[in-house]
Amino acid sequence: MRRIVNSTFVSLDGVINHMDRWHFDFIDDELEALALDQLRDSDALLLGRHTYDVYASAWPGRDGELADRINAVAKYVASTTMHTATWTNTTIIGGDLVEEVTKLKDADGKNILMHGYGPVAKTLMRNGLLDELCLWVHPVLAGVGTTGDMIWGEDVHARLALEGVKPLASGVVTLTYRAAG
Repeated sequence: MRRIVNSTFVSLDGVINHMDRWHFDFIDDELEALALDQLRDSDALLLGRHTYDVYASAWPGRDGELADRINAVAKYVASTTMHTATWTNTTIIGGDLVEEVTKLKDADGKNILMHGYGPVAKTLMRNGLLDELCLWVHPVLAGVGTTGDMIWGEDVHARLALEGVKPLASGVVTLTYRAAG
């Protein structure tokens, strides 16, 4: 069975959106190398609609190994309003999210990597389908956004077990948790 690994950038005050205010100053070779390692351990990306739209407008125009892998890997976008996808190797999950993701997990293959912790990730966590959560905690208070821009979500309660901690030279710390159940 495949594992779903969620990898999410987050500020110290819990903000996962508005990354233009707090994230991009921390991109360096070390961060990109870790992100590339996550992609190498995966053979698919699972994305919510918002993340998909951002990625599909940015990654096809980039080059380098990270961009090459993101552009080539199988991509699954969860959306009930999207009917066609123009980004290479994209499949739309328009039906029952839990049912469709369960089928993906049951298939042979490597990890399924998920970037971003929005409504799709929260649904997967609620239903016990998220196996690992890797938080890239940035040493900055974003000071922006609303509760919808935060990592927490109503009705999402899960006990996690710490799997690893890795401080980066930039001050970012990765905290990796696995589902405790």
